[in-house]
Amino acid sequence: MNNSKKYIEIEKEHFIQVYSRLPIVVEKAEGVRIWDKDGNDYLDFLGGIAVDVLGHSHPKIIEAITHQASRYLHLSNYFFQDAQINFVKKLTSISKFPRAFLSNSGAESIEGAIKLARKWGSTRNKNTIISFTGAFHGRTYGGLSLMNKEIYKEGMGPFLSNIKILPYNSVEDLLKNIDLSVCAVFLEFIQGEGGVTPANHDFVKTLKELQKQNNFLIVADEIQAGMGRTGKFFSFDHYDITPDIVTLSKGLGGGLPLGAILIQEQLAEVFGKSQHGTTFGGNALSCTCGEVVLDELNTGLLDNVNEMGNYLFEKLEKIKSKFPQHILQVRGIGLMLGVVFNFEAKQVVDEMLKQKVISNSTNGNVLRIIPPYIISKADIDQFCAALENSLKSIDL
Repeated sequence: MNNSKKYIEIEKEHFIQVYSRLPIVVEKAEGVRIWDKDGNDYLDFLGGIAVDVLGHSHPKIIEAITHQASRYLHLSNYFFQDAQINFVKKLTSISKFPRAFLSNSGAESIEGAIKLARKWGSTRNKNTIISFTGAFHGRTYGGLSLMNKEIYKEGMGPFLSNIKILPYNSVEDLLKNIDLSVCAVFLEFIQGEGGVTPANHDFVKTLKELQKQNNFLIVADEIQAGMGRTGKFFSFDHYDITPDIVTLSKGLGGGLPLGAILIQEQLAEVFGKSQHGTTFGGNALSCTCGEVVLDELNTGLLDNVNEMGNYLFEKLEKIKSKFPQHILQVRGIGLMLGVVFNFEAKQVVDEMLKQKVISNSTNGNVLRIIPPYIISKADIDQFCAALENSLKSIDL
């Protein structure tokens, strides 16, 4: 029995089986590469599902963890902590949102945003929340209530009431359904699980106009598409709009659990004391790593996201021209790209894995590409060669 097989069998015996894992037992990871326990070396274009924006085992992240761990690991939010305060000061400065609440994850940030929106609406006779088909807002009850995918929800209801899930990118449905009863609209400006699908500009423009008429909050779910993933700090920066609330996580902590809710100043007093909180949120280790991520984003890393994103997009378009019968579209922005096939994308993921390249499928027929921001042209060339070879080898 090889080393990997032993661990896989133990996992199957002792874990609740909710994950469809890749057949890789990781020994170590560095930069954009992963090594398994049998000595195999993989190119990683999944990046911890859009988390490891600086790559694996970044030396500044390791240094930050080592320094903070030598001071303390956990205190709780009963204390003022310089690691939290320094991080939030930097986050609010860069984001231009003056207030923040720190959580452990994206799902927690969504739950907090739902509570905040409903509390704000409670004094205005507003409690309807709008979300959209194809959205993914996490697997906790509030997040699930905003989603229409039954695979995540089957048998778990009833969910939160007074939520309308409208067709994504439908201006007509916005106009029909948004009225004075709406307290908030939750929107991914680029849907990740929904197939790397950007919001149409007319759709966002209409939403902005309806907000002026009906006075509701716009909540931008930037958990996957934020933190520079699209070449700008937020994905909504590609649109002429400023949300009232932003939820963040994934790349925020550089590999450690960290989430945030960012708000405009007029919402700062919606929550009273003890109306929201967390034991572990804003952990000092995570905040020190988050500060490293912000520093790196602020010192030129976004230039690489844009340059490599453009290079990768062009390479993918060339592959599309070679396989017009199978590739329907290449879409996305920066280093959040999707290749849309007319067949199940998992076939491509499996073939690429045989060539030691890690990729990911979403929404059935979309190859989702969300690598670390530090990738090079050589990495992209290797990825695209594996993709092209996979398309040639699949019997379609």
